This record gives sequence, structure tokens and C-alpha cells, in this order.
Amino acid sequence: MLGQGGQTALALVSLLLLLWREAAPIEVPQDPKILKDLKQPPTIIKQSVKDYIVDPRDNIIIECEAKGNPVPTFSWRRNGKFFNIGKDPRVTMRKRSGTLEIGFRSGGRPEDYEGEYQCFASNDFGVALSNKILLRVSKAPLWPKEVLEPVVVPEGSSLILPCNPPPGLPPPFTFWMNSAMIPIPQDKRVSMGLNGDLYFSNVLAKDAHTDYSCNARFLFTHTIQQKNPFTLRVQTNEPYNETSYNATDPYGGRKVVETTPTFLSPLGTESSKMVLRDEQLLLECIAAGLPTPTIKWFKKGGDLPAQKVKFEKFNKTLKIINVSEEDAGEYVCMAVNQLGSTRHSIFVQVKAAPYWLDKPSNLVLAPDENGRLVCRANGNPKPNIQWLINGQPIDSAPPNQGRQVLGDTIIFRSVQMGSSAVYQCNASNQHGYLLANALVSVLDMPPRMLGPKNQLIRVIENNRTFLDCPFFGSPLPILRWFKNGQGSGLDGGQYRVYVNGTLEIKRARAEDEGTYTCVANSILGKAENQVRVEVKEATRIVRAPEHQSVIRGTTARFDCKVTFDPSLSVTVTWMKDDKPLQMGWRLKKDEESLTIPNVNEGDEGMYTCTAKSDIDEDSSSARLTVLDRPDPPMDLDLSDPAARSVRLTWIPGNDHRSTVTQFLVQFEEDHWDPGRWQNLSSYPGDLNSVILQLSPFVNYQFRVIAINSVGQSEPSRPSPRYKTSGAAPDSIPRGLRGWGSKKDNMEITWEPLLDLERNGPNLHYSVWWRRKDSGEEWSNVTTVESKYVVESTETYVPYEIKIQSRNDFGSGPESNVVIGYSGEDKPTDAPTELRVSKVDSTKGNVHWKSVDMNSVLGEFKEYRLYYWREASLVPGLVVSKEKKTKGFYTTAEEPSGILSDLVPFSQYKMFMVVANSRFESPPSNTVEFTTKEGVPDAPKFFRINRKSFDTIHLQWDKPLEPNGILIGYQLRYQTVNGSRAGRPQLETFYPNVTEFTIRLPDRSTRYRFYLSALTQVGSGEVFAEESPHFANEAYIDQVDIATQGWFIGLMCAIALIILILLIVCFIKRSRGGKYPVRDKKDLPLDPVDQKDQDGSFDYQNGSSVPDRNENENENENSSDEDNKPLQGSQTSLDGNVKESDDSLVDYGEGGDGQFNEDGSFIGQYTVKKDKDETEGNESSEATSPVNAIYSLA
Repeated sequence: MLGQGGQTALALVSLLLLLWREAAPIEVPQDPKILKDLKQPPTIIKQSVKDYIVDPRDNIIIECEAKGNPVPTFSWRRNGKFFNIGKDPRVTMRKRSGTLEIGFRSGGRPEDYEGEYQCFASNDFGVALSNKILLRVSKAPLWPKEVLEPVVVPEGSSLILPCNPPPGLPPPFTFWMNSAMIPIPQDKRVSMGLNGDLYFSNVLAKDAHTDYSCNARFLFTHTIQQKNPFTLRVQTNEPYNETSYNATDPYGGRKVVETTPTFLSPLGTESSKMVLRDEQLLLECIAAGLPTPTIKWFKKGGDLPAQKVKFEKFNKTLKIINVSEEDAGEYVCMAVNQLGSTRHSIFVQVKAAPYWLDKPSNLVLAPDENGRLVCRANGNPKPNIQWLINGQPIDSAPPNQGRQVLGDTIIFRSVQMGSSAVYQCNASNQHGYLLANALVSVLDMPPRMLGPKNQLIRVIENNRTFLDCPFFGSPLPILRWFKNGQGSGLDGGQYRVYVNGTLEIKRARAEDEGTYTCVANSILGKAENQVRVEVKEATRIVRAPEHQSVIRGTTARFDCKVTFDPSLSVTVTWMKDDKPLQMGWRLKKDEESLTIPNVNEGDEGMYTCTAKSDIDEDSSSARLTVLDRPDPPMDLDLSDPAARSVRLTWIPGNDHRSTVTQFLVQFEEDHWDPGRWQNLSSYPGDLNSVILQLSPFVNYQFRVIAINSVGQSEPSRPSPRYKTSGAAPDSIPRGLRGWGSKKDNMEITWEPLLDLERNGPNLHYSVWWRRKDSGEEWSNVTTVESKYVVESTETYVPYEIKIQSRNDFGSGPESNVVIGYSGEDKPTDAPTELRVSKVDSTKGNVHWKSVDMNSVLGEFKEYRLYYWREASLVPGLVVSKEKKTKGFYTTAEEPSGILSDLVPFSQYKMFMVVANSRFESPPSNTVEFTTKEGVPDAPKFFRINRKSFDTIHLQWDKPLEPNGILIGYQLRYQTVNGSRAGRPQLETFYPNVTEFTIRLPDRSTRYRFYLSALTQVGSGEVFAEESPHFANEAYIDQVDIATQGWFIGLMCAIALIILILLIVCFIKRSRGGKYPVRDKKDLPLDPVDQKDQDGSFDYQNGSSVPDRNENENENENSSDEDNKPLQGSQTSLDGNVKESDDSLVDYGEGGDGQFNEDGSFIGQYTVKKDKDETEGNESSEATSPVNAIYSLA
């Protein structure tokens, strides 16, 4: 117990420690320029182990190396005394090192140098010590010579064969062998203990041998020494025969006394064991007894640590590695056999050599700074702490007011230059010691910059960036950062300065570009350095490659589009499976993609696109999976045969990364269609064993096709053939029917069974028939054909028919009875009194008298009306007289029906017959009738042309079907502007007018037109059109061209050529030249439409009006004389000239034509045009050279 004064002193020291501020120790950078000028005490960097065992055959080397500035010098102590190396010629020390080498080439014994060595490294600033190195020479003593008497034991008793190996250094490794150098077998009954003895829990007669020998192997000398062998004799109650031994009865039926377990090692009921912390604990329990006992382990007060515990030697040894304090306690081993059990307690104590809790570390201080060294260690028992300075106990060192020792801590206050030293801390107890050197260096050095000068750093925008500024000084300088040489120091917000001088820019932006200056200040001076920062855009892959699954032979394309800072150069590289991809003739790379044509399995893998600049990079990966058709299935096998089934099993082939979804089983048979494979059935892709349903009497072989998303595999190799047994037919012939090909027969037909439905040989058919409802017996016939004709039947009589198939194995099922009929004949009676009523423009009611159904002589189908359009009531309109039919199915006595879809204003004829399935009756009376006038169809065409800026020209043609007498046309039109429409306007025209011109109030005005033809009945179908946009017309260009000089000259030249041609033609005509005669002289010119007195048209040969577009320019450029109305023409309300109704014949030499003296037909030279041309170009006749000649004539 401390006195009151001691307690007061401790309290005062504690208060001082709380109030005292300690400077952070200086870390000296490992910079060569710093280290070169830095004066430091020695530091031990390499030494031999504490327990150092050497081989006597080798030289002895004791290592000791240290560093310091100046370079340290070395000395040694041996067994606590100075070791004078110079006096022993066998001992040398390596240059610039304290390592000792002891050689024995000139003689000497290694054993003479055994002892405890310690190295001292010294310079002007202190002394460092190595550990105390215990040097011992390895020993491998010989086994003592001894005579071993034979060991005699009764069968069933226990036995220990001692080994007692000679004590070696280090201890030898022991094992037991026989004279043949074969290890003695060890098991639960026989095993070697930790001490090397061989233990027998019980002896068997078979254990009797003369060569049990213990061997010791010495590790350093690599030698094995053998003890004299033991001879073991086993006493048995009955003679032992080796052949009688077996494992279930090892005693061969002999009576051997069984015993309860007892311990051979350790002895007694309890023992103790001490082990050091972090070492290995081995506990052993070997028991005797018969039967052989089983060993079990427990720990009192807790469970065995499962992660650390191992059981060896058949559970006889418990092993714990890296022992800790919690492993101490009572361990119990229990030996158990069927007679009983016994226990042994082992009390384990865990002691500990000293180990570090806080190892003292080097301390670098500036003048007037404070610091401390801490040396904390633990052990069991608790270690003693001793401080030394430069290898001497600190108590014997000169007193130092700036140093205070407080147990495991040394406190330094206001250190001064010249107080550098090496302090040693020694922590020791009875189990070992720890020695640590810690240098205390007092250093003054002005600030220095350690990094490169004026560094350029390019950083990526929005990235976290660090600017390094390594520096050093003692005392430790204060570092500050500035940007562009302005403002206060950078710290806080966007910036952060670390203790080591590094400046962090948390998120680099464009405005962060500039020159950054770091300045280190201390009382000894100032140092600075600059870093220039440029902020660049990040290199990014904006369109990355994507995982692809492609079919073999197609093309794969991986995208890799990169964006980057324009001031940086970027390279894009591709890798496959982390290896560079070689671009060859097949692989193509461009700026944004990689293309792989004709993909094969070797192309499969992970493709990585890497875009790399000088300061950053980006990469993206995608997997290419190559799909292909699956390989064909293999090893087809047939099993489980049955009459109509068999099991087919196969091994699927490689699916080439596309899952097989279906297996198709095909078959081929060698009788009906040999060599042709047919589909049998399909099965899901997860099956490879199926039962096939088969037909009888077929010799099959099978093959399998695998199907995945790509396609079908090649067929597998065929399976062995499998023939099914025959059977009677299962199927009924399909399509059974009876019908008459003549009026006195009935053909019975059916579809023959398929080849796979025959089920056996000699297939034939049994056919039965009888007259329906007659009560007759069935008539039958057997045939191999698929038809049978029953002759001499009455006309159209119903029969009952059935059929059955047969083969050599029996008869199949009978069919259901079907009804057939014998042949039909021509109906004898015709419908009578055919008439029509209530006829309008498109339909009428038809009436007739029915016939007696017996006269039909067959199946009544219908009353069939034949009708046709005989003529149109429109003059000159040619019609088709094609006959049409309409059927009426009725059995009424006075039937009637409606005939529709007639053409208005036409003359029709009709007659009626009655029809059965094959024939028609004679016709009825023929009836004529006419349909009433109707509304016309739409005009044949309706065209809208823009002739100038301010006019629109409309053209149309009369309907193909006027359905009456045309009385004119009706035109409705209105202006349109988007979705808005103007006020409708109406124009009506005579039937011979087919064009109309509208003047536009504005060139941008658009119209929508509705045109329809008129009869007395009303307006017909409307033809709607809309005028085109003015911007789409080509008239603007035409006007511009017409104002050009070159165009006017060209037109004048063309006019001159035409005038010359006219003169030549006139001269030739005056001379009466001969011209070819028309092929059909006797026919007059084709007439044009002639207007009747009432203003209507006379339709001839389906004439129509042609398109006039081709003559528009001529019409526009014709003379005023040409534009005058011709005789008989009509003028519209707005004064525009309408189409002339004069015939072109009027422009010739007379309507009939005349002959010249030579017989030529003068009318041949009148302009004969197609009807369409005639109707479309009347206004341009004067421009034709021939017509001009007629005018002159």
C-alpha cells in the first residue's frame, strides 16, 4: 500500500498529464533528399531469431543489420560480456553490417561458440540493441546399445513398447516400423503416443512379431536412427491359426477374458498441463480394455471450441491451435466399451510470454516540442518493464530535466538539439522477454517541397480531384493553398486541405481551372510550389454495346459511340474475354461500332469497348451468344416392345445455346413406301424418352430431329428396325356413297384404307346394299377395288349401303348405313305459263306453273330461269346478250319469284327449265319484257385542267350506261378553303356539251366540283373532284418561256416549215396524185354522235370522248377566226364556245366520197380519226395540214 504522500504525488502527476499538451510526432518522409541530410540514431532492421539452432556441419552466421545517419558501427556481447571479435581468427564481421560469420575450415568445434549473443549498433546519436540470441548447436546422439528381452504377454491384455529416443536438439521425430521398413499399422487398438511409445489397448495373437523397431529422424542432420527391435510373443489358451482370423471374431473362437477400460496414458484420474499462449495444445488419452475402448472428450463448464479443436490418432489426441486464455480449464477424456467406462481429468493452465499491447515507436520532434514513448505489454505472469537508453539502464544515465519515466511511459518536455538517443524497452517474465528499440530524434529543418515543380494536372469535369503538395520541415510547417495568386487560403466549401498538404476539389468545374499555389511556412522559413489545373470533359460511351444472341452465319454489330473533350486524343480499343481483339480481314471496326460478319462459335464471348484518353477512360461490355441449329440426337435405342408401341430413347445433341423446344420423330417403313421418311409425332424439348404409338404389320425404323429457335437439326442416324405384328383392320373406309352414273345403275364408291391402316396382308372390302324400305335381303360383294357398280336398277331409287374392310387377320368394324340413289334421267315436263309482272327499272316478278315432281326423274334441284338482255332502248347503244341464270327452289303449286339486278331502259327475254342433279327439262315458253328508264351512271371521266392563271377548264364524257335518254348534265361547285366551303353554284348543260371553263376571281381560289348526268327520272351517280393547287401547275414556266426571244424565233421557224408543207401538199393534190385505197372501201367513215331533233344523242358502237390535253396549246394559240363558233354550235351562258356537233365528214369532198379517174378514193384523204380523237379535237381542225387543204379547196 502507498502512503499518503505517494498518493498525493500520483494525483499531481495525473493532473499534469491532463494539462500538458503534446505535439504530434513528425513523420519523416522517405524522400532521398530528406534522408540524405537527416541525422538519425541507429535502427535494427534485421537480426537472427532468439532461439537459434545451427547445423554443426555449416558455418555459423549470426545476423545483425541496422540503419542510421551516420552509418552505425557494431559490437557484440556474449553471455553478457564484451565479445572481442579481433582476437578470434574464426570470427569475422561483414562490412557495413554487424552480421557475424564463424568458420571452421581451420579447425575448432561449433559447440565452443554456444551461448547468448547480443548486437549493439552505435553512431553519434545513440545505440540500438538486438534481441538476446541463444545460439545452440544441433545434436543427433546415437541410440544407446541395449539388449532387449522378448516381451511375453497373454492374449487380450494391454501392452506398452517404450521408445525412449535419445535427446536431440531439436527433438527427433519418432515412428515405428518393422524390419522390412514398413510402418506398423495403427488403428483404434494400436497407436503411438506423443512420447513415441507404442500402445496396445489389447493384444491379439496376430500381433506376435520379432521386429517392432522405433525410429528417430533428426531434422537438421536428415538422419534416421533405429532402436534394437522388440520381439513380441503372445500367449494363447488354444493354438493360433492365421487362417482362422477374421475381423468379426479376431480371437478365432478362443475364450479371451474381456476387461473394463483403464488408462495407459496418462495414469490416474487427473493430471495437469501448462501451455503458453499462441502455442499448440496437445492432450492425449490412451486406454486399455477388451473390447477396445472408444475415447470421448468433454470440457467442464463449456463446450469445446469447434473451430479450433481437432481430434487425431483415432480420437485419442485432442489438438487446439493458437491457444488463448479462454482455452484454460478442465478437460475430461472418457474411455468406454460395453463393460463400462472410466474418466481422466486434465487441468490446463494457459501462461503467456510477454506480448505487445503498445509497442514503442520512433519519435521525431522539433526543438522545444513535447512527446512521449509508451511501452505496454501483457503476459502471465504480468511482465516487468525496464527502460534503457543507448543500451544502458535509464536509471544509470545522466539526469535529464526534460525527461520523466512513469512506469511504462517516458515523457519528453521541450526537447533540445543534441538530445537524440535510442531508447530500449524490455518486457520480461519467466516465460520470455520482448525488446524494442525506439529512436528519439530532435530535428530542425526549414520547409522543403518534395514534389515536382510547376506540375500540369488535367482533371475530368465533375470528378473528385486531389492536388498533391508533399512537403517537410521541422518544426512541421503550416501549409496553405491559393488560386491564381489571389485571395485567402483555400479551405472549406468546394475545397478541403488535408494534413499531408493535399488539396481536394470535391467536384471539378470549368471555373476551377487555373494555377494553384501551395505555401509551407514555419519559423525557419517558407517554401512554395505551383500546380496548373485544366478541366476537361469526361470521355464517355454514350451508345454502349448490348448483349446479343445471333444466329451462326449472320452478322453481329456492337455499337460503341464515344463523346470526349476535343482537346484530348481518344483511342477506342476492343477486347474479347479480357484479351486484345485482333482486327483481321473479317472483323471490321469503325468510329462507332464493331462488325463481325459470318459469325461462328469462336466469336462467342464477352466483348469490351474501351475509350481511353490521356487522363481517363470508359468501358462497356456486352456478351455475344452465337445460336445455331442443334446437333442431331444420338444413340437411338428401342425398348419396352409391345404389339402397337415401343419406347424410343435418345441422347440430345448440343443445343448451341438455343434451347431445344421440340423433338420430331419420323419413321420409314420398307413395304408400302420404302425410303420415304414421314412425320410420326412431336414431343417437348425436355423429353428424350417417349412411347411411340404404332400401326400393326409395319416394319419401322425411326429417326429424331431436334428443333430450336434457329431451326431444325440434321436427322439422327436411324434406329434399328422394329416390326409390329398384324391385326384385323381398325378403320372403316371413309367417303362411302351411292350414285348413278346412268339411269339404270348405282355406283358405290369409297376411299380405300391408307397403307398404314391395312394392319395386315390381303386387304379387301365387303359391300352390302338393298332397296330402302323394301324389306329385301342384303346383297353383297367382296372386292379389292374402291368402287362397285350395281346394274339394272330403276331410275332414281334410294338404297341402303354399308361396307366393311377385311384382311388375313380378321374383319374390321362395319360402317353405318348410308343412303344412296340410282341414276337420274332427263325431266319430262317443262314449267308452263311463264310470265312477268310489276316490272320497274331493275327488277320484276316472275310467275309460272309447277311440274309434277315425279316427272323430274331425279333429285329436284331448282326451277332454273335463263334470261338475257336483248337490246337497250337507248338508240345506238350496243349491249352484251350473255345469258344469265337464277334458280328458284320451291314446291308450291303456283310458284313465283323476284328477278333483280336488271339494267334500266332495256329489252329482256327469258325462259325456264326444271333441273335435277344431272339434267334439265325442255324449256318453257319464252317471255319478252322491257325495264323502265332509270337514273344514269356517273360520267365516264371528269378532268380538271388549269389553262391559265385565271381559268379552270373542265372536261367529261357521257356515262357508259345512260339507263335512259340523257337530257343533260348538272354541275355543282363551290369554293373551298381548308375545312370551310363557299356558297354552292349550279350549272346545267345540254347532253352534247362535255366541257366548261370557269374564270377565277383569284389565282389562289380552289373549287370542289360535283358532276352528274340527267335523265327524265333524275340525277345519276355523282363524280366529285377538287381543283389542284396553283403551285403544282407548270403554267408559270410556260409563260416565262413564251417571253424569251429564242422561243419566239423557234415558233416562227416551225410556222414557216408548216406553210411550206401546206404549199407542197396543195400542189400534189392539184396534180391528182395516186394514193392507196382504204382497206374497206365499201364502208363509210365512222360517224360521230349525231344530235337528234330533240337535242339527244344517238349512241353508236359505245363511242366516248377522249382526253383533250394534247391539243390544249394549239387551242390557245389558234387565230380569232378559228375561235369563232362553227355553224350549228351552241354557246353557253357566259359566251364560251361549246363543242361543235358537226360531223368531220362535212370537211371532206362530200358525205359519200368520190372516185378519181384512176379509181382512187378521194375520201381516203379526209382526216379519219378514232372516235375519241374526233370528239376531243373539233376546235383544232384548222391546225391540221390536210384540213387546211380542204379549206383552200
